[in-house]
Amino acid sequence: MEKIWLEKSYPPGVPFEIDADRYKSLAEMFFQYSKKYADKTAFINMDVSISYQELEQQAKSFAAYLQNDLGLKKGDKLAIMVPNSLQYPIALFGGLIAGVTIVNVNPLYTARELKHQLNDSGTKAIVIIDNFAHTLEEVINETPVDHVILTSLGDRLGAVKGTVVNLVVKYIKKMVPKFNLPNTIAFNHVVASGNPDEYTPVDIDGEELAFLQYTGGTTGVSKGAMLTHRNMVANLEQAKGALKPLLIEGEEFVVTALPLYHIFALTANCLTFLTLGGTNLLITNPRDMPGFVKELSKYKFTALTGVNTLFNGLLNTPGFKDLDFSQLKVSLGGGMAVQQPVAERWQQITKTRLLEGYGLTECAPLVTLSPYNQQGYDGTIGLPAASTEVKIIADDGSVCAIGEPGEMYVKGPQVMKGYYNRIEATNEILKDGWLATGDIASMDDRGFFKIVDRKKDMIIVSGFNVFPNEIEEVVMMHPGVLEAAAIGVPHDVNGESVKIFIVKKDQALTEKDLTNHCRGNLTNYKVPKLIEFRDELPKSNVGKILRKDLR
Repeated sequence: MEKIWLEKSYPPGVPFEIDADRYKSLAEMFFQYSKKYADKTAFINMDVSISYQELEQQAKSFAAYLQNDLGLKKGDKLAIMVPNSLQYPIALFGGLIAGVTIVNVNPLYTARELKHQLNDSGTKAIVIIDNFAHTLEEVINETPVDHVILTSLGDRLGAVKGTVVNLVVKYIKKMVPKFNLPNTIAFNHVVASGNPDEYTPVDIDGEELAFLQYTGGTTGVSKGAMLTHRNMVANLEQAKGALKPLLIEGEEFVVTALPLYHIFALTANCLTFLTLGGTNLLITNPRDMPGFVKELSKYKFTALTGVNTLFNGLLNTPGFKDLDFSQLKVSLGGGMAVQQPVAERWQQITKTRLLEGYGLTECAPLVTLSPYNQQGYDGTIGLPAASTEVKIIADDGSVCAIGEPGEMYVKGPQVMKGYYNRIEATNEILKDGWLATGDIASMDDRGFFKIVDRKKDMIIVSGFNVFPNEIEEVVMMHPGVLEAAAIGVPHDVNGESVKIFIVKKDQALTEKDLTNHCRGNLTNYKVPKLIEFRDELPKSNVGKILRKDLR
């Protein structure tokens, strides 16, 4: 498919191609900018800031400890299971410059989900916040984890404030369930005792793994997308290139409310704005909307990223419309479709357009983005990023004509190496360098793409992927269930929510029984919000349950 978008629609100043080898690795990139912007503020969390120079020193201390005290070598896996806090970038960049592969873990995972990810990745060490240490305690003996670095929310907020925050979280809000994990290492001890002068630089090749980023892919259990240093460098250069004319090096202030363990915030906020010498405001709990708005009132921010749910929540929070938006240049929505009423109201109140991006974990994640000079919501997912090819393929394998829907295929330097230790699953999605997205899309005569439907059965709840197979598997573990099928149903706030259809084995089974069972095995956004009991489920002639008929 010809790249008609380049000549017809690319806005001024956006490069057609990027250099995916601009930095040999994320480690090289990190050192370049931590020195260039040494005195600038890199991250802020709960009113406490860390400069680029301090970040570099603390990351080197962390890396030295991994290398010398824990004996981690290049390619070993380090899991990070913490919310947005100053601990995250220290552990992230400390791990990357030590040459280890980062395994991002959602802190809200259940023990079952955590065990799968740690075993599948072969994780040797984990950084975990104490709020969720009880989850790790349940499964640690069944995983390859040798080292646990434990942190509390206030650990990097200074002696006085940090102590107060930790006491409030633990004893007043009672947010730290009891746990017993022997031989843990305190995060602050790691940073204090790791000697930055004893950090050994690691020669990292662009093809080596920077991240194992877990996703359900198109089917079955969660799989680790192998994202190389080159994949990540390419994608942050693509993101930066698309917004280049709007952004000024050393002057940007980005609000990071989405968790950094999510690929969208990781690339768009953490990595991209690092190369701009920008400041990242880390919001630990964006669900506390009044607290979030209060935090925003303290700063003149220039960029904000989020999912539709987040923008909608802010718009409906008292005080938001009174904030100072005079410096805001770019608002970027991804992870799920941006809804027209939300986009239009956002523009009306903030006087900035809500640009929409489309991506996949397997693409690090950015594939397409609304042009920065777009005047308003248009229902498309924008134009392919620089150095990206996109084609629309019909069921018979031919390339679709303009305007015709088909499956969207993507090719570019941001496309993953494959799924970790899963050759069959990799071959299903990667074909001659092209990634089959599973999304049904069409392209107009100016090169703008629009998502029409999803080929795969994935459900998207507030920007998080939920895979029906996993829900059904968990529900079928209940002895009272004979058959189960999960689908996504439209939801005004979250985009979609999970609905489960059940055929009972035990007639005494109730909705409450099932909900409690699911809560014990699934993180909250995956728990079915709607349960419907039926006498039978629709099936194909080979006995396969037909989710499309239920939809």
